[in-house]
Amino acid sequence: MPFQVESMDSSWRQRVDRGRITAELQTILGKGALLHHEVDLLVYEADALVTEKSRPDWVALPATTAEVAEVVKLCDREGIPFVPRGAGTGLSGGCMAEAGGVLLSTARMDALLDVDAVNRVAVVQPGLVNLWLSRATTPQGLYYAPDPASQQACTLGGNVATNAGGPHCLKYGVTTNHVLGVVLVTPDGQVMQIGGRTLDSPGYDLLGLVVGSEGTFGVITEIVVRLLPAPETVRTMLAVFDHLDDASRTVSAIIAAGILPAALEMLDRLTIQAVEPYANVGLPLDADAALLIELDGPLAGIDSAAARIRGIAAAHDAREVRDAKDEAERALLWKARKSAFGAYGRLASGTHVMDGVVPRTKILEALRRIAAIADKHGLRVANVFHAGDGNLHPNILFDAENPDEHRRALAASHEILEMCIEVGGAISGEHGVGLEKRDFMPRLFAEADLELMNRVRMVFNPRGLCNPGKVFPNGRGCGEISHHFAAEGAWI
Repeated sequence: MPFQVESMDSSWRQRVDRGRITAELQTILGKGALLHHEVDLLVYEADALVTEKSRPDWVALPATTAEVAEVVKLCDREGIPFVPRGAGTGLSGGCMAEAGGVLLSTARMDALLDVDAVNRVAVVQPGLVNLWLSRATTPQGLYYAPDPASQQACTLGGNVATNAGGPHCLKYGVTTNHVLGVVLVTPDGQVMQIGGRTLDSPGYDLLGLVVGSEGTFGVITEIVVRLLPAPETVRTMLAVFDHLDDASRTVSAIIAAGILPAALEMLDRLTIQAVEPYANVGLPLDADAALLIELDGPLAGIDSAAARIRGIAAAHDAREVRDAKDEAERALLWKARKSAFGAYGRLASGTHVMDGVVPRTKILEALRRIAAIADKHGLRVANVFHAGDGNLHPNILFDAENPDEHRRALAASHEILEMCIEVGGAISGEHGVGLEKRDFMPRLFAEADLELMNRVRMVFNPRGLCNPGKVFPNGRGCGEISHHFAAEGAWI
């Protein structure tokens, strides 16, 4: 029988006294830190994967590790499922309370606890917004490198949970490369210190297990991160192409030439048409693709690297290549890139944002196949992605009020994930598996691999109460979950 884990349903509700649990949670959290009325819970029924929804029974807003631990102990004692949640910007349904229960929001835990500029380390609470950390450390000449496109809103706890990347992960690596330690409240309410302020700790790499575990090992309440010195200089370039093929080949040619940009991003025609009216950066609306290329580091040699990139782009028939003339123009170019997902609202009322990885040499083939899949289903697809490392983000556009288009968008998304696997890639580069992609895990891993992963999860989370139903297949794929819960009356 194919590997599956037992899914948790909502039958736990029949065993608990809702009024008593509400009173106990209010005692733990204090006034104004517990939401339990239906109108308040609506806000928390989904993350940014809005195609799936399920309402929690309570939203807890703890302010300290001690409060988190007490809430978790209550859930463990009563057999109530609980789900950690950051800003809700995730795109895989990872912080959706599929079985109801307590949603543990870290929104009030947003403090920058310490900055050690000498040792280039910061200690933060999980609700701190990603961008706020770099803004706070700029006066010391430091910054935090991982920069998801949602960094103006996403929080560091969620970044750790999904091992988030971002445009600059091409050169600097993803979240796990910048986390030194965490405080973790385990699913039975114990408080663990994993790692610390040093670069390595003796014993097993438990920190490596926790980062990217998607909230299934416990609730992270503090994070120790590495800070980097601001580069001496930054050079941001925009290359515009009449043909997507030429842009794709330019990406491979830059890396093949031994140049490692800090970021190498691609925007296709539909994305350009979505962002340009908002950002006004001068992107020609008839261009087929644009590359946003950023170099950083010592001043010595950066002009040479930029000249080589211009030559490579020209050799691949770039229409134009221009440098950002100052910091303001650089910021505007990045504003255009990082506003793309929101800008798609100009093109359609519904967007299904995908996250898959392919080998860099397969980008062109992947883009062609993505276009063919969308055309087959009678839909449009816009692409904006981390071209340097092959992390694709196809955005399937559909009419949110049309159930048939919604169904076709989900079907197309599944075919895109299958394609990523077929060309030697994976089903997630940074968004996580969550519930969106869990039933694709057997396509990547043997049953023995999945069983071993599940055994590791059970060491941390033996009762399955902490973020149940995520990562591992349970027989309910994306699109089936909402129908299941609607049938049970959990959200309609």
